[in-house]
Amino acid sequence: MRFRSLENRFYRLVRDPRAATAAEGEIVPWHTDRLRGAEYCLVTSFRADGTPVGTPMWFGVADGHVYVRSEAGDAKVRRIVRNPEVLVGPCAARGRPTGPAMRGHARILDAPAEIEAAERALRANYGAQRRLYGAVRAPWLDAAYIEIRGAP
Repeated sequence: MRFRSLENRFYRLVRDPRAATAAEGEIVPWHTDRLRGAEYCLVTSFRADGTPVGTPMWFGVADGHVYVRSEAGDAKVRRIVRNPEVLVGPCAARGRPTGPAMRGHARILDAPAEIEAAERALRANYGAQRRLYGAVRAPWLDAAYIEIRGAP
């Protein structure tokens, strides 16, 4: 747990400050093709007071939905449970937006078949890199898989 706290602190320090301003930019209609070629997507969730928090994440796309995975205890998961409305857009590794954001509706997956489909989507996007991560890091995580659909 202590390692995870230090890791989160490190990521906050290196995150591009523009990740926090993605919610202020152009919002375009949902179409997962907008993420094509991006190595990361910026998932912006909202604190209880409405403050946007952008997090660069590995992602997978399947059937018009975006799938991401996080530590179950992370703040972004708690924010999504409280308010499922999110923004999603392509970004660089540190969170610098590289395209406009789309409105989405997120939900935490709990059915084993849905979780497996989400993991397949992530593996399809990252291949050997994802399998290596899964072998080294994933066994230690209490994972939460998140599905994001386009919001009306």
